[in-house]
Amino acid sequence: MPKPGVVDNAVYVDGYRVDSPPTLEQTYDLQKRRGGLAWIGLYRPSETMIQSVAQEFDLHYLMVEDAIAAHQRPKLERYGTTLFTVLRPARYLDDEEEVEFGELHVITGPGFVVTIRHAERPDLAWVRQRLEKHPGLLSQGPEAILYSIIDQVVDDYSPVVAGLENDIDEIEKQLFDGDPDVSQRIYLLMSEVMDFQRAVKPLVAMMDNLARGFEKYRVDIELQRNLRDVQDHVLRIVDQVDGFRTLLQNALSVDATLTAQRQSEETKRLTETSLEQGEQMKRVSSWAAILFAPSLIGGIYGMNFVHIPELDWRFGYPMALGMMLALAVILYTVFRRKGWL
Repeated sequence: MPKPGVVDNAVYVDGYRVDSPPTLEQTYDLQKRRGGLAWIGLYRPSETMIQSVAQEFDLHYLMVEDAIAAHQRPKLERYGTTLFTVLRPARYLDDEEEVEFGELHVITGPGFVVTIRHAERPDLAWVRQRLEKHPGLLSQGPEAILYSIIDQVVDDYSPVVAGLENDIDEIEKQLFDGDPDVSQRIYLLMSEVMDFQRAVKPLVAMMDNLARGFEKYRVDIELQRNLRDVQDHVLRIVDQVDGFRTLLQNALSVDATLTAQRQSEETKRLTETSLEQGEQMKRVSSWAAILFAPSLIGGIYGMNFVHIPELDWRFGYPMALGMMLALAVILYTVFRRKGWL
C-alpha cells in the first residue's frame, strides 16, 4: 500500500518522460520551461497538496471542493478548458465474495493531468507504464491519458462481473437446496449489484459527452477509436449488470414462493397432526365414557347403606350387571355412529 501523497510525478515531452521531479513545485517549473505534459499522481493527498495543484493550474473552486471531500458519484464536468472526471473503480474479493469500490478523480487540462486516488485501487502505474511504451499515443496529450485510465477502470470491471455471476449461480443452487440463509445472501448481493450499477451506468452518458467533443477539441482519430471501443465495453457491462439485478429480483420471488410453500406444507402437517390427535382424544374419551358407566352403577351399589331395595331382591345382581352391559352397549353404538370409534 503506497503512502499518502505524491506516488508518481513526471513531465513528458513528445511522449517521452524527461524527468521525475521530487516535488510539485519543481514539476510546475519544469513543465513551464520544457512546455511538455505534467502528469501528477496523488494518493489520498492532503488538502495542502490539492490546493497547491489548484493554484498552479487555476482549477475551479467547485472542482477543488469535490476533490478534497471525495465520496463523489461518477461524473464528467467541464470547467472551461479543464475536465473533471470521477470514476468508481471496483474489484472482486474472492475470499470475502464481495465487491470493493474505490474512487478516482482525473483532472485534465492544457499541459497537465492530475490523478487523485482515494482508495488503494486502481493502481495507475500499469496505465502509465503502458503509455510510456507507446510515445506516439502519449504524445496526443491529456486526452490519451484520460482515455487510457477509463479503459483500465472498465477492464477491471470484467473480473467483478465474473465474480457476481458465479455468486448468482451459487444462489440458484442454494434456493432449490432449501438453504435457510439464502434470503440474506440474495439481499446482500442485490446491494452489491446496485452499487455496481451506480458505478457503471453513468459511464454511458460520460462516454457520449466525450464523443460529442471529438470535433470541437480535435481529438486524434486513433483516440476516437479507442474511446468507442471502451464505450462498447461499457454498454456490454451495463447490460450484464441489469441482467444480474433482474435475476436477483426473480430469485427473491422464487425464494418467497418456496418459503410460502414450505410454510404451507408445515401448516398442513401440523393440521393433520392436530386432527389425528383429535381423533385419538375422541377414542380415548369414548372408551372412558363406556368404562365409566358400569363403574357408576357399581359405585352406587357399593355404598355402605343398609336400606338398598335391590339388595334383598333375587334378581338385583343380574339386573345391575344387565344395566352395566346395556349402558356400555348403548354408549358404544352411539360413539360408533358418530365415528368416534
